[in-house]
Amino acid sequence: MFDPFAEALHSPGPIGELAEKLNLYGRFVGAWTFDASRHLEDGMVLTGRGEVHFGWVLEGRAIQDVWILPARNTGSQPSLGKWTFYGTTLRVYDPPADAWHIFWSDPRNQYFSRQLGRAEGDMIVQVGADGTGSSVRWSFSRITEDSFRWLGERSHDDGATWRLEVEFLARRANEVRNER
Repeated sequence: MFDPFAEALHSPGPIGELAEKLNLYGRFVGAWTFDASRHLEDGMVLTGRGEVHFGWVLEGRAIQDVWILPARNTGSQPSLGKWTFYGTTLRVYDPPADAWHIFWSDPRNQYFSRQLGRAEGDMIVQVGADGTGSSVRWSFSRITEDSFRWLGERSHDDGATWRLEVEFLARRANEVRNER
């Protein structure tokens, strides 16, 4: 079935003149599974298995992803409690700033965040705020061709201290790599 919206959104790869810079997130294009841990303030840890899909969009000028917890093929996961999400991130590169504008939307939970992302050594660090006024820091580390670690941290004192809230350990879902 032909879907004009999907055709207009999806791109086969990065736009040529920005390809090297766009690969900061472009290397994640494809399907992944992840083991998730949420660290509650009372010390309890919720765990489960999720999925994430990254793809080129908007003429190859941006990366969009969809994060799903629990994964659609796992059924109910009681270890997650009420912690579930089904959201999307739009990541748009800004050449003059040499940074990425990042917009997260989770309509299921009405949770939204805007951040600015940059490479920091061998990591990617995104810093911004969410709708509650809290500072958030999301980061990708331990990045290989087939795995990465993603951390979500929150600060209630404008970034002086950070508390780990979420950790995702991701693996490529299949051996076939998407062309970039």
